[in-house]
Amino acid sequence: MSKMATREAYGKALAQLVEKRKDVIVLDADLSKSTKTADAKKAAPNQHYNIGIAEGNMMGVAAGLASSGKVVYASSFAMFAAGRAYEQIRNSIAYPKRNVKICATHAGISVGEDGASHQCIEDIALMRVIPGMKVFQPCDEASTKAIIAAIADIDGPCYVRLGRCAVESIYQDYTFTLGKGHVLRKGKHIALIASGLMVHEALKAADMLEEEVTVIDIDCIKPIDQELIVETAKNHDVIYTIEEHNVMAGLGSAVAEVLAPLGLSCRQIMIGMQDQFGESGTPQELLKAYGLDAESIVEKIKQTK
Repeated sequence: MSKMATREAYGKALAQLVEKRKDVIVLDADLSKSTKTADAKKAAPNQHYNIGIAEGNMMGVAAGLASSGKVVYASSFAMFAAGRAYEQIRNSIAYPKRNVKICATHAGISVGEDGASHQCIEDIALMRVIPGMKVFQPCDEASTKAIIAAIADIDGPCYVRLGRCAVESIYQDYTFTLGKGHVLRKGKHIALIASGLMVHEALKAADMLEEEVTVIDIDCIKPIDQELIVETAKNHDVIYTIEEHNVMAGLGSAVAEVLAPLGLSCRQIMIGMQDQFGESGTPQELLKAYGLDAESIVEKIKQTK
């Protein structure tokens, strides 16, 4: 089975988009080879601009271009896009509802050897709390390409979280619908709700468990699929949310915000970074160290179900 990082799928989707639409402008903060916006530059050189190592300025330029009618895709590593440029995103893009798509690569601890300074585990939280910001995290090539194409027609700011590691294809036939999740496997008693790279680990964990479990991919974290989450809670004893992000204010919190007012008997257990920074290591070493690989997920389920 072929493997491709979601950042690579982003580059391919962006190249197709700029060839079709002359109103799409791509900005990068001197990382185009890593973020893969170089693919768009090759496809349409006049629609790609390297702003340099100045992420805040890049977001300001994006806001200006969007105010003149362009659809702007602005990219950098998640730590710099969501972190360093936060104020510009909030005040120059989201507040005036500019049509800017922030596509952040190298998110989460799977960045690996670059260490804690580059392993952004707060970006979903930062983007999710900005009013009007839509937040996405695709898990494979097909979902990435579909989301990148679809957000060009969604009015207003969007944040797309992309990974560094190559991952296997999950979807053979993927359809994007804003605010809708995807049930990959249907079981009972236990449900695993995951996003991004963790969808792969959730599926592996499901294979290892002795009973059939439900596995759900939430690639649209905001707006989240409230209907699917409530239905899942009503038909299962426990939900495990699994994310490559701090358990505070990420996917798990988004699910809890749906369920908390309802008083349902279903428990929710959050698997993710437990309010701690990562360290340097290979992606697989780090997933294991922080309890995010399939084996650790299975052990957590056995301990708590």
